[in-house]
Amino acid sequence: MARISMKTVRALNEKDLKSKIQETRSELGKLRVDGSKGTLRKESGKIKALRHDIARMLTRQNEMRNK
Repeated sequence: MARISMKTVRALNEKDLKSKIQETRSELGKLRVDGSKGTLRKESGKIKALRHDIARMLTRQNEMRNK
């Protein structure tokens, strides 16, 4: 999964945003499990990027809720 820019996040509607957050969280969970097992090699840098992407999407979701 590629990094998500804020411009892309702003283009999503609320339903798509929720599904994207759920999908990204599940991917992050899988990477964390792989990291705890010791099988995470090439994708170790993706964890931080996914965390930042989730934060971007949650920020946008809060902006939509407060509007």
